[in-house]
Amino acid sequence: MWQYFMPTKIFFSQKVVEKNKEVFKNFGKMALIVTGKTSSRLNGSLDDIENVLKSLSIEFYTYDKIEENPTFEQIRQAVKELESYSFDFVVGVGGGSPLDSAKAIAVLLKNRSLPVEDLYDASKYNSSLPIIAVPTTSGTGSEVTQYSVLTDDTGFKRGFAHDLIFPTVALIDPLYTMSMSVSLTRSTGLDALCHAVEGFLSKRATLISDLYALESMRLIKQNLPRALENQNDFEARAAMSFASCLAGMVISQTSTTLAHVLGYPLSTFKGIRHGDATAAFLDVVVQKAQSEVPQKVDKIREIFGDIRKFIEVAGLEIKLQMTDEELEKWTKRVLTAKHMQWTRGTFDEFSIRKLYERMRAN
Repeated sequence: MWQYFMPTKIFFSQKVVEKNKEVFKNFGKMALIVTGKTSSRLNGSLDDIENVLKSLSIEFYTYDKIEENPTFEQIRQAVKELESYSFDFVVGVGGGSPLDSAKAIAVLLKNRSLPVEDLYDASKYNSSLPIIAVPTTSGTGSEVTQYSVLTDDTGFKRGFAHDLIFPTVALIDPLYTMSMSVSLTRSTGLDALCHAVEGFLSKRATLISDLYALESMRLIKQNLPRALENQNDFEARAAMSFASCLAGMVISQTSTTLAHVLGYPLSTFKGIRHGDATAAFLDVVVQKAQSEVPQKVDKIREIFGDIRKFIEVAGLEIKLQMTDEELEKWTKRVLTAKHMQWTRGTFDEFSIRKLYERMRAN
């Protein structure tokens, strides 16, 4: 038995915003654009959106204060600044942080008395402003998922899910990814890889999600090395945008697994980019799944060979200073994470601590 629900309408092309500008007319007369400070200006996405909205006589307010790994407090500040406006829809522009923030803000502006903590209780709200997602990286897949990941007041990343925050429309243009640095290309590409592999091995995987996951993995194997070697390889960039979208569609059905929750503390407390932090644990997730789904692990190996070597060749190497107190705190947090229930294999406190310790600097 399986089910499939992914209500986002996807437009994928060069000049996608301009070519499909009539889409914006369906959402109202006042738009909120949620983005970061610089990248959306550099890659041209924000200018494209603002120009299209002006041409359609749609008013807009651009909120560009989103930072990497957005926190509860940053979302509170955004809502406070924006609460005097009456928006008809929200346009999220950028990587995972702006897109996830746009989702949270869309719910909170529609439910003015809802505290940010209650985003994690789906029974507390049943409405949201419509969301248009314009990704400018190829990794998060947030443009096609019902997830948003924020950093809570204790410093830990937490994801919430609600069908309301599936973007109504995703506008994907690989041109927006051409300005990504090598390090960002690697991190976002590895994030997409983790989504595809974790989703493929998840206990929630379905026949359809497996099809998307395998194709995403094949595209990443062929094109991530090309994109890293030559930043101007548009074909590779386009393939990675497609792979990221497919991987996002995978986790919209399967959720993510242990690698993600293991990586969260490295991002929030050590400044390691999300995709890098997650990929550092992916090989063990694959290895542990061997006992339960050997045929799936075989398919992963057919594509990548040794997946740890593929990740290392992409340039990932993490060595960190970490205290025993941090190790204990992170390990206990992982053991209680909901991701554990979808993860293949057996992980206990000792094995999880060992996974962190292998990245400990001497």
